[in-house]
Amino acid sequence: MHTGHFSALNAKHSQLDQRIASETQRPLPDQMLIAQLKKQKLRVKEEMQR
Repeated sequence: MHTGHFSALNAKHSQLDQRIASETQRPLPDQMLIAQLKKQKLRVKEEMQR
């Protein structure tokens, strides 16, 4: 795998993790948004493992 592609996926994974954490910290977190972000994060993680 290309190092640049892996780095981009890793950065996206971290960004999604931060968005999930910030949404969770809100007084009324949007559970639908959190679920969508978690699915995106899982897809990125699966792509990183290929």
